[in-house]
Amino acid sequence: MHRFFAAPSDIGAEIIQLSQGDSVHIRALRLRPSEYFIVCDGHGTDYICRLGKHDGGSVAEIMETVPSLGEPSFDCAVFIAFSKGAKLDIAVQKSVELGACRIILFPSERGEKADMKKIPRLQRIALEAAKQSGRGIVPAIMVEDTFGSAATYAASADFPLFLYECESETTLRSTLVDYSTGQSVSIFTGSEGGFTDREADIAKSSGMTSVTLGKRILRCETAPIAALAAVMYHTGNL
Repeated sequence: MHRFFAAPSDIGAEIIQLSQGDSVHIRALRLRPSEYFIVCDGHGTDYICRLGKHDGGSVAEIMETVPSLGEPSFDCAVFIAFSKGAKLDIAVQKSVELGACRIILFPSERGEKADMKKIPRLQRIALEAAKQSGRGIVPAIMVEDTFGSAATYAASADFPLFLYECESETTLRSTLVDYSTGQSVSIFTGSEGGFTDREADIAKSSGMTSVTLGKRILRCETAPIAALAAVMYHTGNL
């Protein structure tokens, strides 16, 4: 079924007020009054609806209320260094599809400077990815001003993973053996040039676990996707 998101304030006991954009989209899809679609409140609840009319405008008539099934069983935040071109677009889109609860961008010495102009577009990408993949929330796109603050934030997770290309001993697979059900996870990945020694020291001293993804060097947009997929598989969410 087609999926849309609505603010909780637009959800009533029997109807949901659709946004102008969603109303236009529904008309473009040529949904019939007998066809069902889903409206999610962004907090884990799905409303099975059909198209109705109210005060001359389109509304969703609520037929059934069910929990969203697209959310993983644990909290996983993905930290991604600012990078060039469309690499962030890809990393954000796929991270949302795979189940990231939020995505935090940060500056790094070998990466791009923080660019707040990118955030609205990336949030739209997250919204569309959440619709397409059946998520119960739209993960927020957040920004940390410094590498150090991002590292401290990431280290606050129960299971903080620092993906480091120079790590030679500890693998992601071996680290996940120690994962306990329900623990929160953070995945911390770098830009095109990787992390500097100074940044690696900051990350490790913050409390993150340095891990390798194997012998191959993955692109900056591939690394967070690969790690997140591995974590989701290990926890039974994929």
